[in-house]
Amino acid sequence: MSAVVSKDGTRIAYERRGSGPPIVLIDGALCSRAFGPMPKIAELLAPSFTVYLYDRRGRGASGDTQPYSKAREIEDVEALLAAAGGSAFVFGTSSGAGLALEAAASGANIAKLAVYEPPYIGAGEADHELRLKSLVASGQRAAALKYFMRDMVHVPAPVVFMMSLMRGMWRKLMAVAHTLPYDAAIMGDWEVPAARLAAVKVPTLAMHGGKTPKRLKSAVEALVKVLPNVRHRELPGQTHNVSAAVLVPALREFFLESSR
Repeated sequence: MSAVVSKDGTRIAYERRGSGPPIVLIDGALCSRAFGPMPKIAELLAPSFTVYLYDRRGRGASGDTQPYSKAREIEDVEALLAAAGGSAFVFGTSSGAGLALEAAASGANIAKLAVYEPPYIGAGEADHELRLKSLVASGQRAAALKYFMRDMVHVPAPVVFMMSLMRGMWRKLMAVAHTLPYDAAIMGDWEVPAARLAAVKVPTLAMHGGKTPKRLKSAVEALVKVLPNVRHRELPGQTHNVSAAVLVPALREFFLESSR
């Protein structure tokens, strides 16, 4: 394991795998280098890329300097790009896709960007960030997890209950539940930030699954209407929990097509 030091002094842990053009992977909510989809994605990308797999701040071996702000997470991405040689491809999934897009809008030196289902699904009247902050501040991590899953992600209550009985997985989720407000801060009002993203000239691949909920498909379709240099792709048979075996060939094709 290696680490970079972000602009505010926070230590961001990462590991590097493989060889080839550099690519930084950005996780969504609750995931890390050791938990979630990115380890398998990194494994399949490593024969073609130098993969930078990292713990977002507050997770795993990374620091968690307070107070949190979205701008600090963007600086973390910039620090990883610097470690990768100053520029790299970037792939983000779910709220990590939102962070990747915000980094691109802030001028981070991203060579190409791919995103999978950034959840621009609207929050309605709810203030998810405020609710999550309140639960975390009062020490109610389990309640924050359940609020995120049931009220935000719309996981059926019986499924959430069954997950809470899986002690090993639930313990991992509890360990990073305090970072859920960070993802909510990144997503803002959960609508496409059209004014900011309209200036993003980075070549971008925006993807969603063929079997994903309609609101996530609509989110990607709304994003595609805003970005000026974007390609839209549906991955047949996939849901929000995309298969690495299906995703990685699409990433490889997009990132390497002009390098051949």
